[in-house]
Amino acid sequence: MSHARLQQPPSKQVDRLAHPRAALDVESVRDAYRRWAGVYDGVFGGVSGAGRKRAVAMANKLPGTRVLEVGVGTGLALPLYHPQKRVVGIDLSRDMLRHARERVESRGLRNVVGLVEMDAEAMAFEDDSFDIAVAMFTATVVPDARRLYREMRRVVRPGGELLFVNHFAAEGGLRWWAERTLAPLSRVLGWHPDFALTDLLDDPRQAVEITECPPFGLFTLVRVPNLALA
Repeated sequence: MSHARLQQPPSKQVDRLAHPRAALDVESVRDAYRRWAGVYDGVFGGVSGAGRKRAVAMANKLPGTRVLEVGVGTGLALPLYHPQKRVVGIDLSRDMLRHARERVESRGLRNVVGLVEMDAEAMAFEDDSFDIAVAMFTATVVPDARRLYREMRRVVRPGGELLFVNHFAAEGGLRWWAERTLAPLSRVLGWHPDFALTDLLDDPRQAVEITECPPFGLFTLVRVPNLALA
């Protein structure tokens, strides 16, 4: 397992700070995904498919049946869960959730026990409500990714698992330049193109597994055990 690709050199970290990204807020995210809801599957479904499949395959292998999918969107991943997993999905966008509910009904997904409009940074669930929490392409969307991480830790039992699939910023080259250039458009896009692993985790060593996903390593699967607080 290598963290090198996800950690930017000090010079680039300074440069990132010198060019702050546009701040996201709840309403800008809702507005963005109101625009994306009708075309999301066609535009993003294919390119994000491999990362989604890998995350759910890992969730299916992990112990425990109570699964929370954070940022469930249109429900593209829901048919992939093992029938024994009892899945609750949350999303901030009611437009995306409408598509997810249609998918659950049309596919007869009885193991999906709830789809709820909810802010991932302030969940209504009690502590230790789930065994596994999965956030696919969500960390770049929320206004405060570390707050998202803390909430996921809170609602997952000690000893459970947190899974993330996300785009993380490149260290250099043409992709890094493009991500830096797009960063001011975060509010329009609805996500942060220049998002780094350190924007999510205080210490990337908290992750026990970091795996690049096709296509071209554009997305990365990160597994973090929910260790009990000392």
